[in-house]
Amino acid sequence: MADKENKNTKQTGDNAPQFGLMVHTQYVKDFSFENPNAPESFSTADGSAPKMDANINMSVRQLDKEKALYEVVLEVSSTAKRQDKTLFMTEIQYGLVASVNKDVPEQHHHPLLLIEGPKMAFPFVRQLLASAIQAGGYPPLLLNPVNFEELYRQQYIEQAKAMKDTKGTA
Repeated sequence: MADKENKNTKQTGDNAPQFGLMVHTQYVKDFSFENPNAPESFSTADGSAPKMDANINMSVRQLDKEKALYEVVLEVSSTAKRQDKTLFMTEIQYGLVASVNKDVPEQHHHPLLLIEGPKMAFPFVRQLLASAIQAGGYPPLLLNPVNFEELYRQQYIEQAKAMKDTKGTA
């Protein structure tokens, strides 16, 4: 079993694997928490659970072509409502600057960045949102894990296919 070669990594002289994506820095780009109906929103007199809505978007932009340096932004927004009243709203844009290993073909940069980048950033985003919501007087919202590969497929591959189909019929 140990004889099998892992083709996803490249071994260097010190036996450290070289992965396709190297994160140089990560940061909060924009963050907001709104609690528009406090303190009335803390009342659960009607006994109903709030309705939660969360949206996730990802984007990437090239910072330096020569260095294969990119900014990846994971954006998560959430809203909690009880009946027609908004309890709270959050929005976070969490960025990271990453470079792609020179051995990764350029056509693989986009999926690598938008799958692995958000996967690395998500635990930090989840913690920031949970802390802000708890500081706002509510139980922390713990976002479920996200399959960023599936999200990428939905957002980009299906979008590209639809554009191709549209061009084919035009």
